[in-house]
Amino acid sequence: MSPKALLFDFDGVILDTEWSIYQSILEVFLTQGHELPLKTYVKCIGSDFATWSPESHLEELTGKKFDWKGIRSERNKRIRSEIAKLDAMPGLRDCLAYTAEQNIPALVVSSSSHNWVDGWLEKLNLTESFQDIVCKEDAKRIKPAPDLYLKANSLLPDLEPADCLVIEDSLNGMSAAHKAGNPVAAIPNRITACIDFSDAEYQFPTMVKFLVALKEGSN
Repeated sequence: MSPKALLFDFDGVILDTEWSIYQSILEVFLTQGHELPLKTYVKCIGSDFATWSPESHLEELTGKKFDWKGIRSERNKRIRSEIAKLDAMPGLRDCLAYTAEQNIPALVVSSSSHNWVDGWLEKLNLTESFQDIVCKEDAKRIKPAPDLYLKANSLLPDLEPADCLVIEDSLNGMSAAHKAGNPVAAIPNRITACIDFSDAEYQFPTMVKFLVALKEGSN
């Protein structure tokens, strides 16, 4: 494994945002007497509620309509408060230091907004670690469509997509990358550990293990 560029998903790969988001919507389900299994919830990971919506799912389960605008506002406060306590995913800072040392371009490619991604990267002091940041405003469609990765590939005109390795934690992200011609290193987290990533070119349990393999491949 000797990629010439690394394209990092954001949520769940760079920062563990997904656990707080899941816990907050799970609480809503539990107040209505319903569970939200991870195997069901992960259908929206890497994309948005247009792909699969837990909100619509709860309304189907209960036969009720909910004030989702108000619920989302309260959830967002709690989510941001919890995420603000976190550092980058273990191994991420070391991985970025190594890519900088080796002159390997690193980009962020996320289905989330620039406001969300750029804000957290700035808080983590990681903005300057990335050559470019591609978010949902930068393409017509988000993952699982390939548009975001196609955009990222276009920002690396001297490289072939096959040389630009994508680090993903979701099926939506992996599907988008493959459609754009990029190989994938799957690094699941506690939300996406239930996913079958057998279609990924590489699988690693953590970013730390990924970095070990990256260094070995460069030697």
